[in-house]
Amino acid sequence: MGMNHLILALVSLSCLFSFSTSTSTPPSYSYHYSFSHSSSSAPSAAFNVHFSKSSGTRMDQTFNKLPTLPTNNVDPGLQQICKDTDHPEECISNIVPFLGHSKFVSDPVSVLKLEIQAMDNKVKEAIDKATKLMQDHSTQKMTASCLETCLDSYKSILDSDKRVLDALSLHDVYQVSMELSSNIENVQTCEDAFLEANIKSPNIQMDSVIRKMISNTLAIGVDKVHF
Repeated sequence: MGMNHLILALVSLSCLFSFSTSTSTPPSYSYHYSFSHSSSSAPSAAFNVHFSKSSGTRMDQTFNKLPTLPTNNVDPGLQQICKDTDHPEECISNIVPFLGHSKFVSDPVSVLKLEIQAMDNKVKEAIDKATKLMQDHSTQKMTASCLETCLDSYKSILDSDKRVLDALSLHDVYQVSMELSSNIENVQTCEDAFLEANIKSPNIQMDSVIRKMISNTLAIGVDKVHF
């Protein structure tokens, strides 16, 4: 009889231990949710949130936003046209100085003409700088040779832009597209001259600005201009 009581006590103790283990506090789990939103009408943003399952509270929240456009006092039509380019901020900032206080109707043709005007001004700056460097006796011969190639490219851009304006007046969309596309080759020829010579261009920053302008004019001319 004593032995039976002892066995019963051991079985009860074992069940009690097993129950205690099964009802202990479960481990905490943390979850990470990433939500990404991309839209053609607004800059994309990444939204990261951390939750703790045990507490059910939000532990961390981070917003990563792309640079916003300089929209203050900017015509909404201009913003709408520029936002679809590869460099929307530059698109707007290039045009704003030409607007003054006059009323501006933001149609694609008018925006394209102003972008071309801004680009031509920058190209002329590049021509002036390259010319001065070539005339400087301290400039190495190889650098001067590359700058001469760039001068030809810059002048070709100005010629192409003039033909773009003529084509716009004739409503010749095909010619507009062809001339704007040729500008990419023109600036590339200048950049390639320095790459092949394995030297750094003294006009590298200005060329980068011109390349962005060419990209924007091409986007507007091809995707936005319709007659």
